[in-house]
Amino acid sequence: MGKTRTEVGLEEIREAAGALRGVAHRTPVLYSANLSKRLGCEVRIKSENLQRTGSFKIRGAYNRILRLSKEERERGVIAASAGNHAQGVALAASLLGVKATIVMPSYASLPKVEATEEYGAEVVLAGGRVEEALERAERLRAETGAVQIHPFDDPLIVAGQGTVGLEICEDVPDADRIIVGVGGGGLISGIAVAVKALKPEVEVVGVRPAEPRATIADGTAVDVRGEVTGPIIDRFVDEIVYVDEESVSEAIVLHLERTKQVVEGAGALPLAALLAGKVPSRGTSVLVVSGGNIDPGLLAQVIRHGLEGAGRYLFVRVQMQDRPGQLQRALKVLADMNVNVVSVVHHRIGLTLPVNEVEVELTLETRNREHAHKVRSALLKAGYRLNRSPAGSVCS
Repeated sequence: MGKTRTEVGLEEIREAAGALRGVAHRTPVLYSANLSKRLGCEVRIKSENLQRTGSFKIRGAYNRILRLSKEERERGVIAASAGNHAQGVALAASLLGVKATIVMPSYASLPKVEATEEYGAEVVLAGGRVEEALERAERLRAETGAVQIHPFDDPLIVAGQGTVGLEICEDVPDADRIIVGVGGGGLISGIAVAVKALKPEVEVVGVRPAEPRATIADGTAVDVRGEVTGPIIDRFVDEIVYVDEESVSEAIVLHLERTKQVVEGAGALPLAALLAGKVPSRGTSVLVVSGGNIDPGLLAQVIRHGLEGAGRYLFVRVQMQDRPGQLQRALKVLADMNVNVVSVVHHRIGLTLPVNEVEVELTLETRNREHAHKVRSALLKAGYRLNRSPAGSVCS
């Protein structure tokens, strides 16, 4: 019996690999000695952030658009996306000489809009929500007859993304597990089909953000079960785990510091799962870094958040007597603890402050969580009161 319209097998993935030869990069698999030592297992990184357009999306998009008929190519393609899918479709269409229209939400970052246009697509901004962009794309499709390129729920898209799995099987023959971020499931579905066909003993683990609608891993902010991807995930993916925002932030910072790579939130999910203990630290784990397209402004916020979460960026509010020498004495305590003071802000007026007292906000650089705890303890021992931050904790 032949495959149904929604099925994808190893044959289709191998066909996609042939079509993508010379188009998509065969991205490297890097070994991280630092992360391996830190996590207690061998860590390998499949760097799709080094792919064309900065993510894996070119693989599926090119494979899908390549299969269009001559008449379909003449009508052009259309897609709705706030990020990586937009750029993947834009470049794939440009390479194949097909007109592409990309509908992006009005909040899409300027760098992503500009990149999509530079890859040759016409960008239409519509609404403040992804759903509005999808509705506008559907109206344009009906008006123009353009072919819609779905971001994940298409057998040809899944087959294209599955070429990542083929490459991992060839490049890391001793892999024990492959860890992949999950949104709509196109990437993990393709990888799982390839891996389970070639090396069924290898675990395929998916990682989702604990709060998919409010996450810095915006590339996985999809809460829809695909008709194509859903059954594949049910059949071939061994486990799906969930991670919080602190773990994702810490993972982005660790990638910057230890692997020297810029990684977006969705691409950091696999490392976040290991850091949070959601996946066993044993054997050889391959982390699929799906993309590196993170807005510079968001990256700056994430770095601060990640450093705070790791105990390396400490914010404290110290209440002290408003008289000469008190601040100098507090700074002496910090100097003795080898703390770097980033900023000092005085507050002399406040509803909760006695007339003879002042509150000082200190932003500090500390080594780790243990060091941050010792710094707080040293200030308390010196007689200072640490007030709670607006977020409801001593340090934010």
